[in-house]
Amino acid sequence: MKNNVSIMLVDDHAVVRFGIRSLIEKNPGWFVCAEAETLASAYELAEKLKPDIVLLDIKLPDGDGAVGCREIKKIVPNVKIIILTAYSDDSIVAEAVKSGADGYLLKNIDSKGIITAIENVIKGASILDTAMVGSLFNIVKKTEQLEELTAQEKSILQLISMGKTNKEISKELFLADKTVRNIVSRILKKINVTNRTEAALYYIRQMSLK
Repeated sequence: MKNNVSIMLVDDHAVVRFGIRSLIEKNPGWFVCAEAETLASAYELAEKLKPDIVLLDIKLPDGDGAVGCREIKKIVPNVKIIILTAYSDDSIVAEAVKSGADGYLLKNIDSKGIITAIENVIKGASILDTAMVGSLFNIVKKTEQLEELTAQEKSILQLISMGKTNKEISKELFLADKTVRNIVSRILKKINVTNRTEAALYYIRQMSLK
């Protein structure tokens, strides 16, 4: 796992930031490079510091965290973003999914859960709070006219739904990393989703309908 991971906290509650900072700084090599209370400040700091990870509140004084996620990814394309939210209603969760964030956690998650989520996102996995899965099912719609996936694509989609990274998939299926990346891109296009989280939800949804 990468050492010296820089993490930016974006939340308008100082107590929340203090708590998360305390957790993060107990992990060797992890450090909080910046804190922001607003999206405007987050954009400025992201451009200046290029953090590896951003923990982003969904509701901020000057805008929506889902919008903020898109903008920060434009500023720092390789950044990993975990959205933290106290809300689990469908419309808010839908925007979070569409924003392309790498993780979605409810704020009542315990300290171990936050650390595990950060570790997995660093590895390249997508993280979903289990309490949000029910709401997310309501977002993922069954599409009848999707192009048929090949057996290999179905296997890879299943592994994505299990939280496997491209590197882990390549080892398990004895494929080159580049081959896996290309197949994952093809799968996303075929099932008409924009990111791995939506793909995982699509697979779980399809399995539940069988």
